[in-house]
Amino acid sequence: MIATYFNALMIIVGSLLGLLLKNKLKASYQEVVFTSSGLVTLVIGISMAMQTGSYLILLFSVVLGGFIGYALRIEDGVLALGTWMERRLSRGRGNAESGRNFALGFLNASLLFCSGAMTVVGSIQAGTVGDYQLILVKSIMDGCMAIIFSAVYGPGVLASALFVLLYQGFFTLAGGAIAPVLGDAGINELAAVGGVLLMMIGFGLLDIRKSKTGNFLPAMIVAPLLALASPMFKSFVQGIGF
Repeated sequence: MIATYFNALMIIVGSLLGLLLKNKLKASYQEVVFTSSGLVTLVIGISMAMQTGSYLILLFSVVLGGFIGYALRIEDGVLALGTWMERRLSRGRGNAESGRNFALGFLNASLLFCSGAMTVVGSIQAGTVGDYQLILVKSIMDGCMAIIFSAVYGPGVLASALFVLLYQGFFTLAGGAIAPVLGDAGINELAAVGGVLLMMIGFGLLDIRKSKTGNFLPAMIVAPLLALASPMFKSFVQGIGF
């Protein structure tokens, strides 16, 4: 868990630096931050999405996950939670807009820090063989991105450090049992769907298209399941003569 603690610490440090930067940025320069972070997020998302072994699995994962998320209204729940957290932290002085920004910062930063294959593979390596190198590299990258994201979204990015602790901690502690089940295919499909979600965030930062990214979170569960079922489906098709 040492590497996971370090990762969370780097996010906190980066977020604090970003908040200082945001307070000193002129309004004219904030557009530079939004455009730069949007473009970089798109590049990261595209590179992750290309890891998929099957574009059909990627497509069905996003569609099915989106159906589930919209039915459950996941993003509405996250935004409501963010508004509640922001009001508690500000002792009732917050408003709906600041609560929404807090929630979006928490949601988008959590996706950025936890959706890649580096998170799963690095955490499993740390928990099973004590190899911290991948997570340490990821920690530095996350700290740098936390500076940019907190300058865009504000203090909600700080809260993502807690989610990183829980998410990476889970894979670190349970990695020995999870790794054989997910396999390389499952991890790659999970990362690919995470890339698609990051692309949604990037398009939103660039004001190209706003999407309720939180509603697509179930796709990250659907993707590994479809990857596991894919060999069985292929065997079934071959068995009936197609």
